[in-house]
Amino acid sequence: MEQVLSLHYIGAAVIYSVVGIAILCFSTVVFDWLTPGDLWKDIVVEKNLPLAIVLAAVTIAVGSIIAAAIHG
Repeated sequence: MEQVLSLHYIGAAVIYSVVGIAILCFSTVVFDWLTPGDLWKDIVVEKNLPLAIVLAAVTIAVGSIIAAAIHG
């Protein structure tokens, strides 16, 4: 009987997690390039709530796409 927690599965989970987080960070950087102004300054300093909501929606959408791609 095969073990549920084998080294192969743990390694695959770690690799997929790192790749998913890297893609998510890259998509955030691309979103920052596409929007005018400084994204961090607009959200934190100027308290631009609509921009923060849009960034959250983009992050959730890209995360869902990554999860679906990994899951198969």
